[in-house]
Amino acid sequence: MKMSFLKAAVLVVALFGASVASEAATLVANIDVSSQTMTVRYGASVYRWAVSTARPGYFTPRGTYRPQRTARMWYSRKYEMSPMPYSVFFHGGYAIHGTGAVRQLGRPASHGCVRLHTANAATFYSMVREVGFGNTRIVVTN
Repeated sequence: MKMSFLKAAVLVVALFGASVASEAATLVANIDVSSQTMTVRYGASVYRWAVSTARPGYFTPRGTYRPQRTARMWYSRKYEMSPMPYSVFFHGGYAIHGTGAVRQLGRPASHGCVRLHTANAATFYSMVREVGFGNTRIVVTN
């Protein structure tokens, strides 16, 4: 099957343009448990926020994940209906979410979730909803 030069050029532009668009819409959240920070890369923007991950006796899962679901406001049935505003669930019941315990940010304090200042959680939640689950990566490392 012969393809005209014009059709080939349109195909190349369409493919190239799609890859550039998907690259621009990528959101990556790197959570560093050892430094209790979360660095978010969204296009040309970079955010760095203090977090709280699992305190002794609990565990924050390590690995690379995609969001599974979001909830503007969630209440933990497991932990006395604790509020979890702007939740982005990434591994079963584990989520990145806002907290009122801002004094604890920067040190391990949670039951395993990644806690953020609620304003930062709202920002991250909005980014995830904007780019979609498939274009969001959550990386949790030591």
